[in-house]
Amino acid sequence: MRFFKRDENEVAIDDLKHAENADKNSDIISKGGDRIQVSEEDYYAQLGAQPLAAFFLVKFPFKWSLPFINIGMGGSHDFTGLAVSRFFLGWFEAMCVPIFSLMTVAWYRRSEQPMRIAAWYSMNGWANILGAPLAYGIGHIRHGKIYSWQILFMLCGAITVISGIVCYFVMDNSVSEARFLSEEDRQKGVERLRANNTGVVSTDFKWRQVLEMALEPKTYLFAAMTFCLNLGASVSSTFGPLLLKGLVGFDAETAVLLNIPYGALQFLLIFLGAWLAYRFKNKSGFLLALVVPVIWGTAIMYKVPRVKSNQGVLLFGYYSLAFLFAGNPLIISWISANTAGQSKKTAVMCLYNAASAAGNIVGPYLFKSADAPNYIPGLKATFAVFCALLGVVALQIVNFMFLNKRKEAQRVRNGKPAKLTDYSMSKKFEAQVEDAFGADAFADKTDQELDEFIYLL
Repeated sequence: MRFFKRDENEVAIDDLKHAENADKNSDIISKGGDRIQVSEEDYYAQLGAQPLAAFFLVKFPFKWSLPFINIGMGGSHDFTGLAVSRFFLGWFEAMCVPIFSLMTVAWYRRSEQPMRIAAWYSMNGWANILGAPLAYGIGHIRHGKIYSWQILFMLCGAITVISGIVCYFVMDNSVSEARFLSEEDRQKGVERLRANNTGVVSTDFKWRQVLEMALEPKTYLFAAMTFCLNLGASVSSTFGPLLLKGLVGFDAETAVLLNIPYGALQFLLIFLGAWLAYRFKNKSGFLLALVVPVIWGTAIMYKVPRVKSNQGVLLFGYYSLAFLFAGNPLIISWISANTAGQSKKTAVMCLYNAASAAGNIVGPYLFKSADAPNYIPGLKATFAVFCALLGVVALQIVNFMFLNKRKEAQRVRNGKPAKLTDYSMSKKFEAQVEDAFGADAFADKTDQELDEFIYLL
């Protein structure tokens, strides 16, 4: 489902980038500014939809909300205009990352979440892998009444609608309602989530949890790193073939096809980052490590002369940007693991999506048509953004270290030991041996309210 939702978005934009490179469809996309505006329509919609999305995702069970989102996205191909179509695509997509994140938290232990999040988020890479050849192939179709991007939208849209219908019949809201488990196994499944201390699925929207989220520094640090990461990621998403054409000197069609290995690299790096986070029980350190290749890749594109002999080095610099796409799953799993309370989790994930949309809106404006084909000012600006991202991640690490110290003091005041074993991060399920602990694990309480909550780095 995640693949077809992303592919409906990605193949349309890839086809428009290819069309601009090949000077086709000039009646639709004739200027760089128009292309930027069209590519951002869905992000504006995502940004505006977040407040409603936060309420909707709490009040309606997954079994109802996910099919609704799928069918809505697939149904947004009735073109009265490309901008209108992409706006509605973005409106429904606004709830995709939050709902998939909430479902992951509802079904899996904290140690298991990075790999599960990587599984569905990696469909972004597959959307690029398949989107590029689809854009290349279908882009050559000539029809008097329909454009190639319309064919792509209708193809992926139809599949998305079908997936929404299937989802309604196979989706269960939570482990406690899983039809494929026996009653005994459902109880075991719920018990294995106790150590998460992040609550259970609830349809009671609590404004006090949203207020708590709004007053926490960690909320804005997560938003800042999401904004920085996606501002940089939008560069390759929106300008990928143009950068390849300008930086490395490939022709338009070769530049589009070179995004296929770029998408494959995204896919592999997403799983590598998630596996390392699972293996070593740490997300922040590997998030920092992933940003380093992005910084050197940007520096290469900024400093290395654009001559034929440097083609390989420049292409290496461009492909280094793919490391950035492994950062989003780590941020999502980091947010999910460090937030308790259903309304608070939903609100903070919607804020993540808003920050991501804002980054994708701002990013393309760093690359002005007057700076083509080298885009030196834009590369310089993104280099600064990636350096700032390192600083924000480091601040969040310090913040969580402080919060854990404060939790230890809170436990001591309540007559509990300062240090607790975090069973949620065990590679295999272990029942909590401290029978007195975990009593509030399934209450809809926030991480601030739970003295046994342990923040993960």
